[in-house]
Amino acid sequence: MSLSIPDLVTVRARHPEAIAEAAARRTRRPLIGDRGRLMIVAADHPARGALAVGDRRLAMANRADLLERLCAALSRPGVDGVLATADILEDLLLLGVLDDKVVMGSMNRGGLAGASFEMDDRFTGHRAEDIARLRFDAGKLLLRIDYDDPGSLATLHATARAIDEMAALRLPVFVEPFISRRLGGAVRNDLSAEAVTRSIAIASGLAGTSAYTWLKLPVTDEPDAMAGVLETSTLPAVLLGGEVGRDQEAVYERWRKALRLPTVQGLVVGRSLLYPAEGTVEEAVDTAVGLL
Repeated sequence: MSLSIPDLVTVRARHPEAIAEAAARRTRRPLIGDRGRLMIVAADHPARGALAVGDRRLAMANRADLLERLCAALSRPGVDGVLATADILEDLLLLGVLDDKVVMGSMNRGGLAGASFEMDDRFTGHRAEDIARLRFDAGKLLLRIDYDDPGSLATLHATARAIDEMAALRLPVFVEPFISRRLGGAVRNDLSAEAVTRSIAIASGLAGTSAYTWLKLPVTDEPDAMAGVLETSTLPAVLLGGEVGRDQEAVYERWRKALRLPTVQGLVVGRSLLYPAEGTVEEAVDTAVGLL
């Protein structure tokens, strides 16, 4: 039985077993539906301390507000599912909004932005066994590689083993690779065509098999170069949303062009849809679905 948002704390305090029960009765669906495209809403930002949207530093800190926005997004036609950490996915399970949706568990969040250990991005979220136990449908992990930071080696090794563990359970894993650098003390992802090409090549070759590996990729700083960039691998890919910008129409146009490329299977977008610069969540989601 689904709950309302005000009920969540009471149920969590008195009946924690309700989460496993909700997961066990959830109606599942194939990863790729009849449309042959994926539209996933992402909400794994809070667990890495990334609460800002535009100039609102704590916009994602209100959990009830975030859940309302997620429920609105998941109710729209063409939205296939959600990507989030355990706490958010379990709230959504209790709210009863994950039936017939693709549920993707976020696997790593150890390398917090601004921390001295930022590039040692160990797996602090879902394990492969957790995703299987909860009957979720896929996992997602971030792979940032800084050639000047030894922590990236630990991240690479952990990523390869996580892919192996997911493949052993026949669970898809979405790998989000970046070549990253510290600029002025802050880690920045290099979105040049060459850097994204290199990140794809590295991610595609990790682990003992790539049979269940997908790529989650940004549109490069040179959008017209995306066709060549995506020739680096035959792995299926989805596009990520990135930061919220004021010129959302320009972002939509970049997505639209990249979605025409043969290896691109859909979109995984978070703040751009949940906290749109203009209009409602429903309007932003419908626009993104229309791009597919």
